[in-house]
Amino acid sequence: MSGCTSVGAVTRILSVGPNRLERWLAGFSERHGPTSYDVTPLRVTASAEDGAVAEIEVPFGPLSELTPAGLVAHVLADRRLGLLLVRRGGYGAGVFAGGVLESSKVGSRHVQGTTKAGGWSQQRFARRRDNQAREAFAAATEVAVRILAPAKLDVLVCGGDRKAVDTVLEDPRLKALVPLVRPPFLGVADPKQKVLEQAGLDARAVRIHLIEPDPTS
Repeated sequence: MSGCTSVGAVTRILSVGPNRLERWLAGFSERHGPTSYDVTPLRVTASAEDGAVAEIEVPFGPLSELTPAGLVAHVLADRRLGLLLVRRGGYGAGVFAGGVLESSKVGSRHVQGTTKAGGWSQQRFARRRDNQAREAFAAATEVAVRILAPAKLDVLVCGGDRKAVDTVLEDPRLKALVPLVRPPFLGVADPKQKVLEQAGLDARAVRIHLIEPDPTS
């Protein structure tokens, strides 16, 4: 994010749920004094009287109404959000409507780890591992085709391993999803059902870079 951290400041990165953002903004002003806003399509910066600054990334931008109220309305808007999580050992896809998980599928495929063996043994191992990875990505692709492709999504958030996700999205049957991909790219563990559900919450969260005066200085 842009902006400079002043001497004697405390910096934090926060994630705030969409339904908490309006109250969080009001609380920022209550704690730090009268607040001015610089609003752009991709970032909202709140600057308070005591020097505190909150830089807010606009999720699923751009923002059309360039006001704080417009930001709140934007994050609360109903969207059909798709989630695609892919790692070598697992995958998951889900569709969230209004924050509620509507459909999902997770799965796993065994992919061997690295080996210290050398020579022909190492080469055979590498070929076997590559084949296992291809099979895992193919399984992830079929799940994405079944769950995400027909879902009429507004936005798609991905996570796991970037190369694995890119491999899945290269499938021609998923080409309509590529323009829908938006940040954040989520770092996740192997995609079990609970991981998928939490990732849906993380995808919708509003990320705030908060700089506050150090009360001890």
